[in-house]
Amino acid sequence: QVQLVESGGGLVQAGGSMRLSCAASGRTFSSDVMGWFRQAPGKEREFVAAISWSSGSTYYADSVKGRFTISRDNAKTVYLQMNSLKPEDTAAYYCASTKYNYARRENLYDYWGQGTQVTVSS
Repeated sequence: QVQLVESGGGLVQAGGSMRLSCAASGRTFSSDVMGWFRQAPGKEREFVAAISWSSGSTYYADSVKGRFTISRDNAKTVYLQMNSLKPEDTAAYYCASTKYNYARRENLYDYWGQGTQVTVSS
């Protein structure tokens, strides 16, 4: 089992920045990939970004490319730095783990955190 705990959400004005954290524990593997997804009210959950634990390679959704940065540290924590936030970034943000490289579909992710709310005011 893998446990994922997100933190760092809250309220921010448009144009501002926020950093989310996801602490992983339990049966994690260096070959795993960690991803961030988000779900806005009335919408489906969508892929945001992902990073490989081992190589550090990253990939992003087009909607956040250039504004968001995903990173990880040696303490099994994954971060999502969000800059130039827009009201349309408002959503519950979830981290998740998968064994598949370049996975963007949520059904490929095995473990999920409880989510953290990000609200961007205009």
